[in-house]
Order: sequence, then C-alpha cells, then structure tokens
Amino acid sequence: MSASVATPPGIGDRLGEILLSESLLTREQLSQALAEQKTSGHRLGYVLVKMGVLPEVEITKVLARQHRMPAVDLSRFEVDQKILKLIPSDVARKHIVLPLKREGRTLTVAMADPTDHGLLQDLKFITRFDLFPVLAGEFTLRNLIDKYYEAEAEGGTQQAQLQDILKDMEGLGLTDDLELVQDQEDENVSQAQINDAPVVKLINGILTDAVKRGASDIHIECFEHEMRVRYRIDGVLHEVMKPPIRMRAALISRVKILSALNIAERRVPQDGRLKLKMVNKVIDFRVSTLPCLFGEKIVLRILDKGNLTLDLTKFGFEVKAEQDLMRAILNPYGMVLVTGPTGSGKTTTLYSALQRINTIETNIMTAEDPVEYNLMGINQVQVRPEIGLTFAAALKAFLRQDPNVIMIGEIRDLETGGIGIKAALTGHLVLSTLHTNDAPSTITRMIDMGIEPFNVSAAVNLVVAQRLVRRICSNCKAPAKYKEDELKALDEQVERVRAIPLMKGTGCDTCGGTGYKGRAGLYEVMAMTTELRRMILRGASVAELRDQAVKDGMLTLRMDGLKKLERGVTTLEEIVKETAA
Repeated sequence: MSASVATPPGIGDRLGEILLSESLLTREQLSQALAEQKTSGHRLGYVLVKMGVLPEVEITKVLARQHRMPAVDLSRFEVDQKILKLIPSDVARKHIVLPLKREGRTLTVAMADPTDHGLLQDLKFITRFDLFPVLAGEFTLRNLIDKYYEAEAEGGTQQAQLQDILKDMEGLGLTDDLELVQDQEDENVSQAQINDAPVVKLINGILTDAVKRGASDIHIECFEHEMRVRYRIDGVLHEVMKPPIRMRAALISRVKILSALNIAERRVPQDGRLKLKMVNKVIDFRVSTLPCLFGEKIVLRILDKGNLTLDLTKFGFEVKAEQDLMRAILNPYGMVLVTGPTGSGKTTTLYSALQRINTIETNIMTAEDPVEYNLMGINQVQVRPEIGLTFAAALKAFLRQDPNVIMIGEIRDLETGGIGIKAALTGHLVLSTLHTNDAPSTITRMIDMGIEPFNVSAAVNLVVAQRLVRRICSNCKAPAKYKEDELKALDEQVERVRAIPLMKGTGCDTCGGTGYKGRAGLYEVMAMTTELRRMILRGASVAELRDQAVKDGMLTLRMDGLKKLERGVTTLEEIVKETAA
C-alpha cells in the first residue's frame, strides 16, 4: 500500500496562481490560506473551503481542468453498502477516496488528490476491479467518508466489536512469550500492521482463550465481507467472534510469522508449528494454511499435554475390554490395531498403550504423521513422504534398530501393512491405526489391501474400534423425556432404553449453554480367539466375525454406548449419532 502522498512542491502554488488568474481569489486570501496549510498539513483546496473563501465547486472545476480528470457532484450519489465494503475504511480515510458505483468490472472511485497515481494501483489490487477515477472536492469527500463509514468512525460495529473482543480477553493470563521467528516482508501488508498492538493482542487472546475453553482446534476463516473464528470444543465447532475484515491480511500474516511460515506465499497450502507459554506450561499448536476464494483459511490444532490422559484405566473401558487390551499390549509380539474416524482419539489410545509399556528395558520406535506429542523415552520419527521417508521406509529402518515395540501412525497401503505383519510375526509388538467403521471390518479391510488371510489371522492379537461422545455437563444434568419416535432410533434396543432414566444437560455457564462438558470414549474391543482365527482363514464375512466376537464377550459400540447411557454419562442423541445398531 502506498504511503499517504503529501502535496508535491508547487501544486498548491499552481492551484493558487490559477485561482488568482481567474479572479476567484485575492493575493491576501491566498497568503492566509497558504499559511494555514503549513500549520494544518491539509491541501490548499480543503483549506480554502474550510476558511469559507471559495465554494468547493469552483475549486473542483479548476482541478479537473488542470489534471484532465472528470469531476463529480457527490450530492447525486447514494453509495450502496456492498460497494462501500470494497474499500476498507482505513484506506478510504487515509487516502481520501470513496467508491461510488460499479458497472461490470469497472469501479468508479472519487478521489481528492489527482496526483496520487500509486493509489490507483493499490486500489486495483485491493478491489480486484478496473478503476475509473473521478475528482471530488476534498471537504465534501471527507464528510461523506465519515458519514458512510460512521460505524467505524464513531467506534461502532467493527471497531467496537474489536474493542469488546480485546476487553473480554483481558485477564486471561496470556503472555507475549510466543516463539517468534525472523520477521519477513509482505508485499500486501506492512510490518507495522502485523506487529500492531491490537493484532498481536487479538491473536494471543484467541490462542489463550481457546486453550482455556478446552478447544482442540481453532478455525480462522475469510469470506467476501467478513471473517470468522471458530473453536472445536468437544468435537463440535462453535463460532466465537468475527474480527474486522480490514484486519484480515494482518491477522493471517501474524499467525504465519509465529509459525515460521512464508507470509509472502498465499497460493499453496503451508504447515507449521508454534508454541505458546501460559503461566507454567508450554502448549504446542500445529498450524495449517489453505488458500481459499477470499483469503487463506488457517486451522490451528491445539496440542496441550496438560489435557493428555495417558492412563488407560481412566478411559472408560468396560472391565473385560480393558483386561483384553492390557493383555494384548503386554504381549511381547503380535499386532494391536485401533480404528475409527478422524478425531476419535485413536492416537491418544496408542500413546497411552505405549506409555503403559514404556520401561527402561523396552526399545519403542514410532513413525507418525505428524508427531503430535513428544513422549520421553520413546523414539519418535516424523514421516516425510516428499523426501522418501514414508511409513514403509521408516518401518524398514526400524527393523534394523533392534526394536521391541513399533508404532505405525497409520497403515495406508499393502507395503506398510505387509511389513507391519511380518514384524509382528517375527517377535515384535506392533501397534497401528486404520480407518474402518468397526472392529470386525478391520480384518476384511486388511485382506482387501492384499495381505494374506493366514498372515492376518496369525499376526493380529486385538482390534479396538472407538468413538468419542460428549459428556453431559455435571453442573446442569437433569432427567430428560424423549418422544417415542426418538427412542425408536435405537431399533431393537428400544425396550431396554425405555427402562433407563435418561439424562440431559439443560445448559449453564459452565458448559456454555450446550449441556455438554468434556468427552467420553465408546470402545469395541475384539480380542482374537481361536474360533475367530479359524473364521478369518476360511474367509468369513464381517457379520459372521461380529456375531462370533459378541459370543466371545465383545461389546459393540452401540452396546458400550447403552452402558454409558445407563450411567448418565451421555445422551441418547450422542449414542444414535456415533453408533450403528
């Protein structure tokens, strides 16, 4: 953005001489106006109108002839709000420019300084329109800018909202101890804007507020006429604020600087990390940027080790399921698989299993994409496919590192699955994840990948399928009544549910009016029995494997959900949403 252009030497004199030559001004009036101009810093035309020496229309006519630019009578225009938003208020005020109308791809803009040629290039970049400049009297133009941008001029809508946001965030205990990197220049947003106190405070406040609210992700999104910030809390997105759209470039660039990303690159996605120090703990944020239609979207994943529960006994497993899982991870060899959709807590379950067996006698190696938490005593490798360090490549290297336990972030292909199976069959405990709907279908998924059934049967010791459901807020928990058609959503379990005293959160300050606070896990733990291994060898279907597993004592996700329902942990809606019959 070009800097505000002062009146070039001679411009005022030329205007004054023209006005003198046309007998519109006396020499004494010109001298007084030039003296006032030096004091106020305003242009000569503005000063003459303010002093009441000349009507603005006369000055505008002279300037229009001098610079061969069409003049406009602003009293004939009523600017539409949509047109107004094309030029931010700070730009309009700084450069005394006002958008008037749009015809196709051409935007008519009124400007007071016909010598500011760089301004037109800046405005073309900001608005993405071809520009048709017209000359207008500065005095009237300033008044109209104040009128049309009154909400911001008087500390209204956007500015008031920003002040409210910053005020709400005061006292959150945030500090400025962010891991900064060397600042870089950006062609569209100045360093002063990026380091502007409100911008720094707002970003620090958003990060700190999200941590305090227990959010897992922060979404910063840009749309045509507004911005939006949302937090994902207990798996659900909540809108928390709408920062002023004029701060878009500065806010995005600020996050990029903190995350060691290239602020000049806006065409491709970028990934980075940043650290925030809060009181006596350090919180990591994983940052992802994505170019969208009206600016980059930024998502920050909050990795707060303080909220990481690594004690498997506190996860909410039923007694038999917990015993089966413990037996499997304490086995010196074999494969343990955790399955479920993104965000269902698979990585946390694996980390907890590793922590349970993390002893001085055990060599544990992990290949992850990305490494979410740093665990002491465990050798963690960040997968980087772009340089050839894939899961399969890491796995091959692990086998030459004398491992006892190997954790693969995800089995995505036959090569990775095949190496994992072989490692499990040759004396190593292998833990990994897959994306399947339930535990039995994990077996058929591996066979579909191309892994031989006899290898799957021999190597896999246990499969865990899991989901996360929101917990009812303990502060506003109350009995709930459901209609018959709502109960029927549980199919054959409806009679059992009718006998359960169902609970629901009524909404309070503790849970932000949602009725939920925190999350609980639903687990389907399928331990491999002799019969299940035989059925895998003869190619049994998913339904047959599920029926046999239930006979062997497995609780399906729906069954486990009903137990959580009986204990008043969660609601009927959450169970229906997250489980199938």
